Amino acid sequence: MAALLLAFLPNTAQAAQSYPDPLPITGQQIIHDPTVIRLKSGGYVAYSTGGIIGARLSKDLRHWDDAGNAFATPPSWWYEYNDTGDPWAPDISYRAGRYWLYYAVSSWGTNHSAIGVATSPTGLPGTWTDHGKVFTSETTDTWNAIDPAIIRTGGRLWMSFGSYWTGIRMVELNPGTGKALPGATVAHLATRPDAPYAVEGPYIVEHGGYYYLFASYDACCAGVNSTYKIKVGRSTKVTGPYVDSTGKPLLEGGGDLLLEGHGRFIGTGGESIFKDRGRDVLAYHYYDAQDNGTPKLGLNRLDWQRNGWPRVF
Repeated sequence: MAALLLAFLPNTAQAAQSYPDPLPITGQQIIHDPTVIRLKSGGYVAYSTGGIIGARLSKDLRHWDDAGNAFATPPSWWYEYNDTGDPWAPDISYRAGRYWLYYAVSSWGTNHSAIGVATSPTGLPGTWTDHGKVFTSETTDTWNAIDPAIIRTGGRLWMSFGSYWTGIRMVELNPGTGKALPGATVAHLATRPDAPYAVEGPYIVEHGGYYYLFASYDACCAGVNSTYKIKVGRSTKVTGPYVDSTGKPLLEGGGDLLLEGHGRFIGTGGESIFKDRGRDVLAYHYYDAQDNGTPKLGLNRLDWQRNGWPRVF
């Protein structure tokens, strides 16, 4: 009876209980803003903020090895957006016989930013060919072109993105080039009513006739003082409108709390989702309170309740 009732209640159960710890892993655990994929050749690769898009490899999702960087040297155009050629928040996907790696280049506190794309036949570090800018933002824009995430649906390709500056946005991409369509409308998916509109790092998953928008709320990058948490809303259309389980629009500050800091696992966010043998897995970083706030890889299974809403296990 309890399970039956849960199927018809709003998605509040996750917030009312202790959150699950991430799955135990070994090896190189340090990571930030992870994106993970199961490779066609077997095993897994994770890319992240840090280095020239830092790379990690695993055979079993449990033990991870440092694998250097996606690129040997930064493409020259990155320096238009920061002095160090430092990219952020990559997103890896596979389509049309190639792996696609999207990433952002910017500087802290500005929306003079760009999202770039590279492709690879194997998805492994050192094999990427950069193809330049996908989409940009300037200080005159009301959005910030960072934190890209790709979804292909209905034969069309979309990129959600955004950080602060009015929150989460979306543009349609050319499936051939992987770049924004000329004159593409910039849709608005999520924000919050309170400045500085601290929502970023979107990721969209299609499941059961809905599109689910996951995003990171509040403050990252402050070690044990980080307040990052992951919220979710859904829509029947990829471009929205997205609402939470109570019907509150994400454009009005709505969002169901999926995962937040607990115990040693502080500031959970920078999330992405990937398929592993038919199951959904949530990847994110947390700041380890037992290791001076070092950012580490969190992995949890993502299941779907009878009411359609996701939970982490």
